[in-house]
Amino acid sequence: MDFSTPVKIGKSTFTLNHKHRILSLGSCFSENIGGKLAEQKFSIDINPFGVLYNPCSIASSLQILAEKRLFTRDDLFTHQGMMHSFAHHSRFSHPDATTCLQQINERIIASSDHLLHLDCLMITFGTAYVYRLKDTGTVVANCHKMPEKLFSRERLTVEEIAQEWQTVISSLQKRNPQLNVLFTVSPIRHLKDGAHGNQISKATLLLAIEKLTGTLPNSYYFPAYEIMMDELRDYRFYAPDMTHPSETAVEYLWERFRHTYFSEETQLLVNAWDKIRSSLNHRPFSKESSVYKDFIMQNLFKLEEIRKKYPYFDVTNEIAQIETQLTAFNSI
Repeated sequence: MDFSTPVKIGKSTFTLNHKHRILSLGSCFSENIGGKLAEQKFSIDINPFGVLYNPCSIASSLQILAEKRLFTRDDLFTHQGMMHSFAHHSRFSHPDATTCLQQINERIIASSDHLLHLDCLMITFGTAYVYRLKDTGTVVANCHKMPEKLFSRERLTVEEIAQEWQTVISSLQKRNPQLNVLFTVSPIRHLKDGAHGNQISKATLLLAIEKLTGTLPNSYYFPAYEIMMDELRDYRFYAPDMTHPSETAVEYLWERFRHTYFSEETQLLVNAWDKIRSSLNHRPFSKESSVYKDFIMQNLFKLEEIRKKYPYFDVTNEIAQIETQLTAFNSI
C-alpha cells in the first residue's frame, strides 16, 4: 500500500555538473539545497545578501549585483546599537558601520564577478507578502525589528511578480544567453500569515512562476513545495517549530533534486565523493597506530583517483590536509 501521493518529476533537459557556476538566492530553502551543493564541491555562491523571502527583494539584490553597486554609509541605519541595511539579512548587521559596509561590499564584489560567468541561477521564493517603508514606498528585505508603524504590508500580485522578474531575467540573459534559471517555492510555511494566508501567498508565487517558465527561455521549476505538502505531509518531517522541514525532509528533497538535475556522470561523482567525504570525517581511536596510517593512505589514493578521473573536481585542499597528516605521523 502507498501511504503518500508521489510527485512525479520528469528528468530535466537541463542538467547540472561541477563545471557549472551556480548562484542560489532566496529563502531558507535556497540555503538547504545550496548547502548540499556546496558539500558536493559545486561552484556555488549562496545568498550574498543573506536569506531573502519576497520576490521584490530577491530581484533587487540581483540588480545590485548586476550593476556592482557598492553600499555607502547613507545606505545604513542605526537601530538598537547596530548598523543595518534594509536590503540585507541581519547576519550583515554590525555595531561598527565600517565593518558592516566591508562585509556587505566584499560579498557584492565577489558575487558580481560570479554572476558574470553564471551557468545556473537558483531562485527560491518564500512569501508574496512584502513590507514597505511608509516614508519612501521601498520594499525592505528585512524590518530588523523596527517599529511596525514605519511599514505598510501588502501581498504582491501575480502580475507584479511576473513583470518584475521578466525584466530582471531578460536583462541577465541578454548579457548571458546561456543562463539557466531554476525557480522553487519554499516549502517553509509562513504561519504568521495564518494557514489560509500562507496558502494564498504560495499560490500567488506558484502562478507567477508558471507565467515566467512559460515565457522565459531556459527556465525551470522544481516542485519542492508540492513534495513537502503531498509526499512529506506527516509532522515527523517537520522541525520542532512545525514550519521548517526536518533534516530528513531536506535530505529527501535533495535526493529528488539531484535525480532530477544531475547528469549520470555527476551522479556517479557525487556518490563517489559521498563515500570519500564520510571516510575523511572519520575520527580514529588512535592517530598513532599503523592502522590509521594505512587508513589515511587509502584516503589519499582515493582522492588521487578521483582527481585523475574528474580533473575539474577540486580536491586540492583535501590532499594537502592528508599530506600534512602523513608528515605529522612520520615525525612521531
